[in-house]
Amino acid sequence: MKKKVHRTFSTAFKQEKVKQIDQGKLTVSELSDIYEVSRTAIYKWIKKYSKLGVGERVVVEKISESAKNRELLKRISELEHIVGKKQLELDYYKTTLDVLSEEQGEDLTKKHRPK
Repeated sequence: MKKKVHRTFSTAFKQEKVKQIDQGKLTVSELSDIYEVSRTAIYKWIKKYSKLGVGERVVVEKISESAKNRELLKRISELEHIVGKKQLELDYYKTTLDVLSEEQGEDLTKKHRPK
């Protein structure tokens, strides 16, 4: 069984590492893995030595799920409407082509098919 070693880091070391975290050069996870220090200890260092204002929280709000769902349902409805209109146009053109083919006595779809 491994014997747990009690290590003490200097204040200068902690301040330097917190500064690197503040600047985005290191993450808490990376620091924890490199120096085998618990994340809790690192967060305590950050609370004590960080210049970014301890206790400040940035709240990032997202569109609520129900508002997002309403927006998506509205978009689906708009797209279904567009598809419906296109289908009506397609049916109209197909019927027109069938009537013209019948009047001409030949299959116009085969005669004028794109090559």
